[in-house]
Amino acid sequence: MKKIVSTILFAIALVSCKKVETQPVKEIAYQSFGDSISADGAITKEALFSKYKELKEGDTLKVKFASTIKEVCQKKGCWMQLELPEENSAFVKFKDYGFFMPLNSAKSEVIVNGKAFVSVESVDELRHYAKDAGKSQASIDSIINPETTYSFLADGVLIQK
Repeated sequence: MKKIVSTILFAIALVSCKKVETQPVKEIAYQSFGDSISADGAITKEALFSKYKELKEGDTLKVKFASTIKEVCQKKGCWMQLELPEENSAFVKFKDYGFFMPLNSAKSEVIVNGKAFVSVESVDELRHYAKDAGKSQASIDSIINPETTYSFLADGVLIQK
């Protein structure tokens, strides 16, 4: 009797099942810069930010993370600022000055691979970066103190097409 009831319940379940329509997974296309990397294993900008908070000057962390480009050097594309939580950003340079970002890549989604570290930027460096970013002379002149920054040396970058 149990076997008959189980068979009937199974048959009812099969009849009442509806076919679920599935959508194909959209492949994300990337343009690659520097070393060849994949998107696999990238952590979020939130996860990286929590790791940055634990770093001291001189520490490095090998990591791959995803974020959005806030700003790119408008002279050559030789650096970029990536979004971090709480209105912070990661200042990214490229290994051996070996590759650059497109000047129009602000607001693009990226995955970067390399080393995260905390650094203290001098007033001269900060003014240089402000000039590269096209800031006004008044804005450049207002930089009077060094800053501790969240830095990143990228060996490979993927920009979403």
